[in-house]
Amino acid sequence: MSLTAVQGPPESESEDGPDSDLGEPNAAWPSSSFHFRSGTPRSRHSSPGHSPRPGTGTGTGHGHTRFGDADSQTTSFWGGLSAQWRSGTRKVERAWYSKKRVKGIVGVIGLLVLYFVMNWVMLLRLQDHRLHSKSWFSGKSSSSPAPISEKSKKYGKGKKPVKGYERMLAFAAHALAEGHSKPEPKDLWQEPFVPASSWKPCADQRSWEPNEGKNGYIMVTANGGMNQQRVAVCNIVVIARLLNATLVVPKFLYSSIWRDVSQFSDIYQEDHFINYLSPDIRIVKELPKELQSLNLEAIGSLVTDADIPKEAKPSFYLKNITPILLKNGVVHFLGFGNRLAFDPIPFQLQRLRCRCNFHSLQFVPKIQKMGALLLQRLRHSESHAGPLDHYLVGPYAAPIKKENEGPAKKASKYLALHLRFEIDMVAHSLCEFGGGDAEQKELEAFRQIHFPALVLLQNTTRLPTPAVLRSEGLCPLSPEEAVLMLAALGFKRKTHIFVAGSQIYGGRSRMIALTSLYPKLVTKENLLSPAELEPFKNFKSQLAALDFIACTAADAFAMTDSGSQLSSLVTGFRIYYGGGITPTIRPNKRRLASIFSKKSSIEWRVFEQRVRKAVRQTKHVQPRPRARSVYRYPRCDECMCNMTLVI
Repeated sequence: MSLTAVQGPPESESEDGPDSDLGEPNAAWPSSSFHFRSGTPRSRHSSPGHSPRPGTGTGTGHGHTRFGDADSQTTSFWGGLSAQWRSGTRKVERAWYSKKRVKGIVGVIGLLVLYFVMNWVMLLRLQDHRLHSKSWFSGKSSSSPAPISEKSKKYGKGKKPVKGYERMLAFAAHALAEGHSKPEPKDLWQEPFVPASSWKPCADQRSWEPNEGKNGYIMVTANGGMNQQRVAVCNIVVIARLLNATLVVPKFLYSSIWRDVSQFSDIYQEDHFINYLSPDIRIVKELPKELQSLNLEAIGSLVTDADIPKEAKPSFYLKNITPILLKNGVVHFLGFGNRLAFDPIPFQLQRLRCRCNFHSLQFVPKIQKMGALLLQRLRHSESHAGPLDHYLVGPYAAPIKKENEGPAKKASKYLALHLRFEIDMVAHSLCEFGGGDAEQKELEAFRQIHFPALVLLQNTTRLPTPAVLRSEGLCPLSPEEAVLMLAALGFKRKTHIFVAGSQIYGGRSRMIALTSLYPKLVTKENLLSPAELEPFKNFKSQLAALDFIACTAADAFAMTDSGSQLSSLVTGFRIYYGGGITPTIRPNKRRLASIFSKKSSIEWRVFEQRVRKAVRQTKHVQPRPRARSVYRYPRCDECMCNMTLVI
């Protein structure tokens, strides 16, 4: 629904023109005619107490009229008449200006009333739970541009938008309604091109001999969703090379949260993975038969995350895992995740990690084809391919142009938003999001089931309060905060926005702020028909792959939680292949928390300035900081080559 400002009609002109009041002086004219005769006057006797009629001669003798007296009387008459005229005119002018002043005051009051009515109407629309918006792709009316899954309806059902943001949302609605004629900030859809474009991909370069994997076999069952699993695969590839072991194609652990049975070959091209990394490590599809019957837990070859420190150094694996591998010929890493440090690590091993992530993991044709269709519909173009499409959807990036087809339609720009506000993220953050006691009880019940270790930590350790967590920037942005950030940055109301994921905690009511201020907001469920999505139904990792494609290929990408794996991997992919033309908005949540804390008093202009400054500073191009993720920050010598340093 459009939030257009209601303008009153222009101030109407007066029906009576400026000359309409000039009839008033005419009433002062004498009722009888003025008679002047140069001949013999009519004889008339006048008594001393008789006042002469205006316009007639005044007798001084026996009815004789003096010429001089007549002239004097005429002059006196015109002088009196002129005085009456001037007096009447001044009265008319005073009345006219008085009316104009009253009209001006009434006009000002009317404009003020109109301003408050307009804001009131916008605020009512923000609070309307029955918003109806039209999908900008299908043209069909939908009660919610972002469908909510059954799981999301279960949690936060019937909740109203969080209180406290109504004032700022009204300001944002007013700014968007007035901002259609204002130009967008110059850097809104841009990255600092010169320094960003100087970094070129080079992780595909090798300078070592193939590893024969003679020390045994490594199996891995990665946990988490698609993005956590991707990180685990890249880490285990490096460990296999480090330990001179043969890697068995990774498997994925079934998660009670994700509930997805997808395996490696359901998401990635298995043969490409094996062949591309063959110069680095040896990979097989399964264990030799003589090892398949072993009870790995009984012989001590089962290693869990509890046995490995988080971000363990290569020396840990050489010291603790190599003896097991040499003794039993096989090691199984169960629930393996982020268990390899980023520093210190040998140069070539770090490069292998990047090579695995950016080159060896390609989505299966089923995902590539649907991802290409999703991009075409997001851009409203079947013939336009973005700079990253080839790396994401392979041969489907350049569809065959139809015969007799007219000139290619210009593609629409779109912003991808990863709104990390699912129930698991909200519960794990230990933050509060305005839902009161009901929200706290609901999230605590979820933690009891899915995060028992976190519950134990809560009961045994004094943790920071939600207020402290928020002030430190440790809480994900809520949908209300996300839309305020986008509006403050200058994104127009008509901006096409793709939201990754649709399982927003709180359901439709929590999405009201987004869908009302940005009606051209869609998800993959809006753009793809039920029949097209049917092959992906109940496979959340495969659906996540579609979100990954749409976010990575976007003209601009905005995240609400820089700690999420999807945002991390998308950001790194856009840096690695983006060529300096794929901007990413990474909010500094600590600084934004300080700004949002003043939501009840801060003015919109000041809010805009502070948000833009906070986000602009995160766009600086810099090499990867030490110990930070190469998946998120690939600008380092191991992954990319800085051409400005090449002589």
